[in-house]
Amino acid sequence: MISLFHNAPAPLQLDADVLVIGGGLAGTWAAVAAAREGARVVLAEKGYCGTSGVTASAGPGHWWVPPEQRAAAIARRVDSAAGLGDASWMARILDTTWQSLPQLDRLYHFPRDDQGRKQYRALRGPEYMRAMRQLALEHGVTLLDQSPALELLRSDSGELAGARGWQRQASREWRVKARATVLATGGCGFMSRLLGSQTNTGDGYLLGVEAGAELSGMEFSAYYCIAPAGSTMTRSMVYTFGRYFDAAGRELEIAQGPDFNNTLARHLLQGPVFCRLDRIPADIRARLPYVQPNLMLPFDRLGIDPYRDRFQVTLHGEGTIRGVGGLRVIDQQCQTSVPGLFSAGDAASREPVTGAISGGGAVNSSWALSSGQWAGAGAAQYAKAKRTVIRTVARYAEPEFSTATADYRESIRAVQNELHPYDKNLFRNGAQLTRSLDVLDNHWDRLRSRHGASDPTSLLRWRETEALLASARWCYASALARKESRQREDAPTQSSHFDAHLRSGGLDTPWVRRDPLQQHAQVPA
Repeated sequence: MISLFHNAPAPLQLDADVLVIGGGLAGTWAAVAAAREGARVVLAEKGYCGTSGVTASAGPGHWWVPPEQRAAAIARRVDSAAGLGDASWMARILDTTWQSLPQLDRLYHFPRDDQGRKQYRALRGPEYMRAMRQLALEHGVTLLDQSPALELLRSDSGELAGARGWQRQASREWRVKARATVLATGGCGFMSRLLGSQTNTGDGYLLGVEAGAELSGMEFSAYYCIAPAGSTMTRSMVYTFGRYFDAAGRELEIAQGPDFNNTLARHLLQGPVFCRLDRIPADIRARLPYVQPNLMLPFDRLGIDPYRDRFQVTLHGEGTIRGVGGLRVIDQQCQTSVPGLFSAGDAASREPVTGAISGGGAVNSSWALSSGQWAGAGAAQYAKAKRTVIRTVARYAEPEFSTATADYRESIRAVQNELHPYDKNLFRNGAQLTRSLDVLDNHWDRLRSRHGASDPTSLLRWRETEALLASARWCYASALARKESRQREDAPTQSSHFDAHLRSGGLDTPWVRRDPLQQHAQVPA
């Protein structure tokens, strides 16, 4: 192997039992779980572990349900999952969440209710992730900040053997030999300005598929989140108390519930929509600065009182972040179809717990916490059992560089133009999906034929753009294959033929496979 760039310092070379790629909620829990199993753990984060990702900028809730209430909670979730949920996974998540959050008592100040009981359901993202970084360090995890991964590595015998990437601040390549790897890179927000999602470009999907892993549920990616126009502040809980108006001041009938985003989007296609939060109860107003301290910042900057004044709103696409799709896991340890490669959080498909609907908020956070620990522990156990020494590694997906300079901005705009509009992504139909796929395929071909990497920044942007395009194509190819009302407007009924999981993959030629459900989910006794 050679350095990425001949004039760069010598690569940082590390050995580990487990490499975790991604330092958000799932990645930090994975690293801690692997370390608790006695593994030597390295965590490589694209940004700064503890501040980057969607959790760090949010007020995440958790699916925190007392044992005596779990059967009812699971039943409700199964009913809403459109036939694709799995009650046994839901039960595992509830149990893991219940056991895990109290472990942070020493590092995170949980509030108490009027009876003095600690409240674990809602957390403040910045403090949560600061506590997780500290917990990882206390467990001896080696953190590589500002160190995006570029490719997975294989040993001379053909087995996965870690990854390589670039350290921005040190301006050098890093290379970690590892017996097992956890992909916890988050989902893909398609650069929609969703708060905290700018680094979530689908990197883990691309790395996993290049290694031979499959995706699942990528069609369930048509989710949006409300925000003040011109703002990235997508903290949506308060908007359940909003009233909505058109430009003439006429109140619109936009009821809360599963159709809220669709109804709002149809009005937005007709013209600007305004909101006023005058129905928020006084007790919630008092708690907001504590639960979501950054919520009011856009209003303060504009001199708006959202409880009294009307303000314009928009919808930001959430892609697979509040969506469902991701790398397919094949066992309870969240291993992918590639031996030694595990996935967690938004990088993994959440179909077992969310089914065909978004797990946005509490369910997704509990999935990240739980799948992170299962994947981390599973990776550590795999590494122990492997008992092999990785002597050499080779590039797995070496880019074909040229002296030409690729215009990544054009391809990124193409992704945004096809994935952001409501009439293309939210209100899907077969003809439009086909047109969008043609556009994305053309940009993929152009990007793959013109690799320009004259400097590290260019190389990183090339890989991000490749991941964005690949993720968009998998989403739309899967949506085109699911010809029913769970995902398409031109298919007015839900078909039993699609009581199935849609698996996907492929790079130059995306493919989609239908796997019928083996059994219907049952609520555990």
